[in-house]
Amino acid sequence: MLDEILTAIEKFNTIIIHRHVRPDPDALGSQAALQEVIRVSYPEKQVFSVGENEPSLSFLAEMDDVDDALYANALVIVCDTANTDRIDDERYQRGEMLIKIDHHPEVDQYGDLQWVEPSASSTSEMIYSLSLHGELLHMNTTAARLLYAGIVGDTGRFMYPNTTKRTMAYAGDLLAYDFDRQQLFDGLYQIKPEIAKLKGYILQNYILGESGLSTIRLTQDIMNEFGLDASQTSQTVSTLGELEGVVAWVMFVEEKNQIRARLRSKGPIINHIAEAFHGGGHPLASGATVYSWEEADKLCQALDVVCSAYAKKLK
Repeated sequence: MLDEILTAIEKFNTIIIHRHVRPDPDALGSQAALQEVIRVSYPEKQVFSVGENEPSLSFLAEMDDVDDALYANALVIVCDTANTDRIDDERYQRGEMLIKIDHHPEVDQYGDLQWVEPSASSTSEMIYSLSLHGELLHMNTTAARLLYAGIVGDTGRFMYPNTTKRTMAYAGDLLAYDFDRQQLFDGLYQIKPEIAKLKGYILQNYILGESGLSTIRLTQDIMNEFGLDASQTSQTVSTLGELEGVVAWVMFVEEKNQIRARLRSKGPIINHIAEAFHGGGHPLASGATVYSWEEADKLCQALDVVCSAYAKKLK
């Protein structure tokens, strides 16, 4: 599969790289790093990254404006996206050839080539693996910084169980490149005072059920009170996981016409629930979308069932 992907990259003069909506460091890191690696390796090619810009991650990468006409003879690569309805920018279907590179459990089969590796910690880890395969692609400091950010983000700074011996070896390789690690960590984890205050609100207002499911609802009024938008609340998603007795949690964030749900778990498998509510992701970390607080209640009920079942298994 890696040989076939490299052959396709070598063949096409225009390459357009997509990733999922609401990008996290791995989505942006893998997308922008692949773009950079191809640019360095093939200076004559046109290589673009597309999708909505994410202000909170602008220190990592910003997207390109791509004319529709460029898709006609292009290779399109989608990074870090298990299902087609989460691909940012629907024009991904317009290319001459489509490749899927992803580490999530398989949801939708799409693309002329599919490289899906759920055992990888991150799609960034996969992109680094691709760069090591053969002698066609070359790394540089910019790409190394992006891939390191993606790996760190999706492993929770190497604390999540998806961290493997290979993950640590690759991270060590990437640190050999001369980028400012402290500046990178500041961008990923340093929070503003209003985020710290929101964390305080969460700790004072969360709900914890008997099953070990914890929930918090951040309405538009609450976010206005703290002067925050929905994307900024991602920096608080791990807050409830630090509490004793919590085995899974969900943060609901109200946006215009929808409510974003961020699901996390310390054991119960939750990605199938996210998929049932217009989302998807990893077994222990997923995202979903609901369109009313009544639907949010149904999502909580589904999570409560799996948390209760998990608790019984532990007894």
